[in-house]
Amino acid sequence: MEEAFEIHQNEVEPSILKEFWSDFSKNRGAVAGLFIIILFILIAFFAPLIAPHAPSELFGDALRVGPAWSDNAKDGFFFGTDDVGRDILSRLIYGARVSMSVGFMVVFVAMLIGVNLGLVAGYFGGWSDRIIMRCTDILMSLPSILLAIVVVAILGPGLQNTVLAVAVVAVPSFIRIVRASVIAEKNKQYVMASQTFGAGPFRIMYLEILPNCLAPLIVQGTLGFSDGILNAAALGFLGLGAQPPTPEWGTMLSDARAFIESSPWMVTLPGLCILFSVLGFNLFGDGLRDALDPRLKK
Repeated sequence: MEEAFEIHQNEVEPSILKEFWSDFSKNRGAVAGLFIIILFILIAFFAPLIAPHAPSELFGDALRVGPAWSDNAKDGFFFGTDDVGRDILSRLIYGARVSMSVGFMVVFVAMLIGVNLGLVAGYFGGWSDRIIMRCTDILMSLPSILLAIVVVAILGPGLQNTVLAVAVVAVPSFIRIVRASVIAEKNKQYVMASQTFGAGPFRIMYLEILPNCLAPLIVQGTLGFSDGILNAAALGFLGLGAQPPTPEWGTMLSDARAFIESSPWMVTLPGLCILFSVLGFNLFGDGLRDALDPRLKK
């Protein structure tokens, strides 16, 4: 009997993955987004191996050297150098590591806080729901970048404080999604059956209800990556995020804005990295939403 169950389980899991990939791959934009994400992750992971120079290494005889296709190009600097002689390609490569790390930490912290508060608000209701949701409404009534600036202004500039600030901005979205899913699930028969057998509220919340809320959480987490990268870059551009000489794309944009006319590649290249990374996560998130939500399947 147990062997038959194991065989059936092994047959079901590949079929579910196959069905998911079949639905996901129909969206060409989502597949392109997945390719972009994998590319940036590989660049970030293998940055020390593929970067031609250290990100903070200075070349005093190569200030604002143009990219390889320009007239003032120089060997060894494919994307040119910045105003203090640092290789732009190396800084972009290491910047991918910083941005991917920021996106992951933002989603992790926001999900850790938002999921727990959403579970409490949706399952228990009453005064706990009112307090949590009123605080959530206050946070969502403020512009996200303004709220992040306020948090960083209180904590001080820096990469760690940037992660906390952007995570605070992302928490309300996770709270609302989890709360709505819990309210929809907590009155179903499997939850009532668990209550009948004497399961405690925390066991029901985390072992029974939460696994059934994973689909919208995965989608929101993917989209949270793009918001985290974008907001971190915005704070870096304002001088409140990662501090020099950290190779962060928003900080690179801020350092290069004075040379937008004389050396446009210094602004264009970090901007394109932000654009494609955010676009990749947005396309991937839309594809996940379409594949995981049965109401959106064609």
